[in-house]
Amino acid sequence: MRIVFSRKGFDSSAGGGPSPIVNGRPFSLPIPAYGSLSRTSYADLGLGDHAVRASRGRLGAEDLCHHDPMFLPGERAMLGQCSAAQSHLENEGVGVGDLFVFFGLFQAAGEHPHHRLFGWMRVAEILPVAEASPARLAQLASTGMPHALGMHARNDTVWMGPGGTAKRASAALRLTVPEGPPSVWRVPAWLPETGLSYHRDAARWLPGDRLRSAPRGQEFVADVGERADARAWAERIVGEMRG
Repeated sequence: MRIVFSRKGFDSSAGGGPSPIVNGRPFSLPIPAYGSLSRTSYADLGLGDHAVRASRGRLGAEDLCHHDPMFLPGERAMLGQCSAAQSHLENEGVGVGDLFVFFGLFQAAGEHPHHRLFGWMRVAEILPVAEASPARLAQLASTGMPHALGMHARNDTVWMGPGGTAKRASAALRLTVPEGPPSVWRVPAWLPETGLSYHRDAARWLPGDRLRSAPRGQEFVADVGERADARAWAERIVGEMRG
């Protein structure tokens, strides 16, 4: 089994600021989209006012967004990936049965920005877009999936499976240590032992099960194999998100 810590949503460079926590619930703001690769605006998702505030007015409610990952009714999720990030997932052996846990930069009113988990997806199907039938591609495009609306790269791929978003911004889903900065995480005790892609430098692993997370990269993969403690952590985190 592999657990993928997948960076998504607004941050200081993509969007201009952290996503909000409102009434105790995290709202991950999709990054801006341009051209024909989106049909979804922030207003369509009910996130217009949040996008305006988080971007300090650089984005409006009617601006288009890269709505990805997508969380659909019936606890279904989809993620599109391409280029180097998709190649990295393939090279790390990520496949059916593995778990994505999505994280991003968040901030509640009066608090400091921090990284936290906000969603999950258990991989049930992996579909290279170039191999999709016209009917399947049209079905995916009807949901607004950006990677089905137009090719981003030759290795465009849609990952699908059961998934959902966190119902509350609980302490159990926070990655950043209480004192910050956002890039310093408190991690489960098994993670320093399994390791994490893009974090091979031993200097990143700090005493007390802490990690100085990489500032670049979207998909960080931990190959946990059959470890019972890692699998238990994954089930607990998904349960926490489900509420």
